[in-house]
Amino acid sequence: MSGDKKFSLLFPRGTKVDFKKLENSTFHDLGLDLICKEVTSEPKEQIVIADILSNMTADPAVANYRQDVFEDLKNLPDVRAKLVELFDKIEFNKQYGVIKKSKDEVEGLWFLMHHLNQYRDYITCVDALKECLSDERIKSDGLKDYKAYIDEIYEDAHFHELKKDLEKLNIETSEIQSVTIGMNLNQRLEATSMGIISVNNKQFKKSGIVSNFADSIGGDKIKEGTEWNGEMHYRQVDAAKDGSFSRIMNNYAKYTAANANPIMRNATVTSITAGDGLTNTPAQFDTILNKMLDTMAKNLRRTLDKYSDMAIGNIADVIPEFVYYIRFAEFMIGLEKKGFKLTKAKAVEGGAPTDAKGFYNFKLALSLAGPGELVVNDLTFDDAHTIYILTGANRGGKTTATQGVGLLFALAQGGVYVPADSFEFAPVDCIYTHFPADEDKTLDLGRLGEECVRFKEIFTSVTSDSLILMNETFSTTSFEEGYYIACDSVKALLTKNVRTIYNTHMHKLGTDAEEFSRDNKVKASSLIVKSEGGKRSFKLEVAPPEGSSYAADIAKKYGVTYEMLMDNSKAPSEET
Repeated sequence: MSGDKKFSLLFPRGTKVDFKKLENSTFHDLGLDLICKEVTSEPKEQIVIADILSNMTADPAVANYRQDVFEDLKNLPDVRAKLVELFDKIEFNKQYGVIKKSKDEVEGLWFLMHHLNQYRDYITCVDALKECLSDERIKSDGLKDYKAYIDEIYEDAHFHELKKDLEKLNIETSEIQSVTIGMNLNQRLEATSMGIISVNNKQFKKSGIVSNFADSIGGDKIKEGTEWNGEMHYRQVDAAKDGSFSRIMNNYAKYTAANANPIMRNATVTSITAGDGLTNTPAQFDTILNKMLDTMAKNLRRTLDKYSDMAIGNIADVIPEFVYYIRFAEFMIGLEKKGFKLTKAKAVEGGAPTDAKGFYNFKLALSLAGPGELVVNDLTFDDAHTIYILTGANRGGKTTATQGVGLLFALAQGGVYVPADSFEFAPVDCIYTHFPADEDKTLDLGRLGEECVRFKEIFTSVTSDSLILMNETFSTTSFEEGYYIACDSVKALLTKNVRTIYNTHMHKLGTDAEEFSRDNKVKASSLIVKSEGGKRSFKLEVAPPEGSSYAADIAKKYGVTYEMLMDNSKAPSEET
């Protein structure tokens, strides 16, 4: 086969791709574990989806390749349905068919013949798959190349020849009534080898032992050559004590497909090895026959497995990837019917700006009946906005926005549509999250110690192609101590040119963002969740922190300014 032996719908054939795997904590922080369960209820499929989403690469060609494949499968429901049908057949045969036979099982010719229909199914599925992928509406390089890959397998495995052979074996089981056996002898009339001459649709008639023997060797009855004209009598051979000869022949007659000569003639003779205890032992004829059938079965199985291994082993390897795309397509079509906006992302080379328009948190959307309650936002990563210091009121949407940005990258690089009006982005090599840890993970170092250790590990791992999402980092100590550590952390991240969102209640950190950036090519910027008259708007805006004004609005709303408190305290005495 030309090209690579393995094919994937996750990256272009021949492309060398380096992947980084998301940490389990990051996978959870982004809500990807919940999303996998929403996309499919099947645990095995959840594992496949999680594995694909977890492995990230900054190669834009990979992201665009996946986006194109997904778009085809999402927009062509008839092709999608046909593929599901074919893969179900292939997977069923793979799980329960002849391919799953244990190597320790006795081969048995009946076993192979009983499963010839499954081999026919394999070939039928490959033919149908070729036809399905020939649809002119398919535009993606991934699906077109998969069709070419199947064509290569088809030609290299000589499927045409196999189809012709299998057609000759298409006879009902009930037609097999007898088998003609030939035996070669040496000078001492010892059996040296034996083989099947023919498979017949009639049984032999029993004749007298003496007359049979006399007719066979008496006078001039010894035939010249080995061609059989059908003029033979049948002498029944007594079975061994375990009845194995009778049993195997009965089994053989019960199970499948005859007129097997076209394939079996290639390997129907079994030699009798000297010293194996079989020569000069006519009573063990049944053992010899079993050995012959076993050898012939192995040869037949080896021939057929050459085809099935290629059809099932190579073609079926891609089924989990198809399942990934198809499950996401079906799920996202359901969301679009509810009114949620989903769009194809576009990956660009590293260093180019990342621009998201009208994005929202995908995980949040899954808990809503429709898009009416969603607030969408815009966000750009470029040299002037490489690190965002995100501030705003408690429960104002900072964490939701931070998580939403991470999901944009994870879904886009996974190749599926994203929750936005548009998303043009430079892919990341990995996403790192620094969210508050569970209580039991901070027992040894304390909360602040654990946060520092974890941030150092992240800082050591990130590159200029990474994305860091920080949620209230260094907030478990006093403001002065937390601010001191946070300042140094932001300055250090600027030297690595790493895209970052740091949401925090330390508004002074946002106020000083410009100061941190003074000597750097890339800049930190203040990003706020706007307030409108003390109400949470959940809208993002690049602007200085407005923490104090928001607090004043809240204080006025609930009557806890100094003036209002003092007026309230005087009110009772004035009434008396």
